[in-house]
Amino acid sequence: MKKIKILLVDDEPDILEFLSYNLIKEGYEVITANNGAEGLKKAKIEKPELILLDIMMPEMDGIEACSEIRKVESLKKTLIVFLTARIEEFSQLAGYDAGADDYITKPVKPKVLMSKIKALLRLKTTEERQEFIELEDFIIDRETYKVVFQGQDFTLPRKEFELIALLASNPKRVFKRDEILEKIWGNEVIVGGRTIDVHIRKLREKFGNDRLSTIKGVGYKLNA
Repeated sequence: MKKIKILLVDDEPDILEFLSYNLIKEGYEVITANNGAEGLKKAKIEKPELILLDIMMPEMDGIEACSEIRKVESLKKTLIVFLTARIEEFSQLAGYDAGADDYITKPVKPKVLMSKIKALLRLKTTEERQEFIELEDFIIDRETYKVVFQGQDFTLPRKEFELIALLASNPKRVFKRDEILEKIWGNEVIVGGRTIDVHIRKLREKFGNDRLSTIKGVGYKLNA
């Protein structure tokens, strides 16, 4: 069976060595880069399934590298996870807007990292089985990661896309918060309590408050 290829980009040699060892031990093929510019170059050549990307790096930081990677057609479906010591909300939103799929805070715990990788890869496999959702005024295309809403095209950061696609997969059904976390972030992965709220807020900014309902103490639903 072909090994899943992971590109690890960080300017700290100790982190590259530590994470490479743990990833290889889990059976992944690992390619490394020391900065964002080198990471972008290797991503174009190697076409990994997943990229672990530090934010604070010389030559090209992780946010810029992520944005450039997302412009490469052959890397549109590549998963990108930021490794960062920065936990401020504005920093995370900047990362999601650049096209990141998720965050892992430093110092990285190997068990959390492996759980998150498995959850993301599992979700990607599920996505590929249901490529197209069409509702009255929503069209959701998993092949291009685009949403057409009332005739207007939207290209969303991956987690926003996954969330709207999940809600649209069964419109008017209430998805519980725990279910959303499990399906999108993985039930073994620790994320901040406000993670869903941040993504719902960003979706409401794009599609309107009336299209996404909050069922207090339960979860969310799409009004389609």
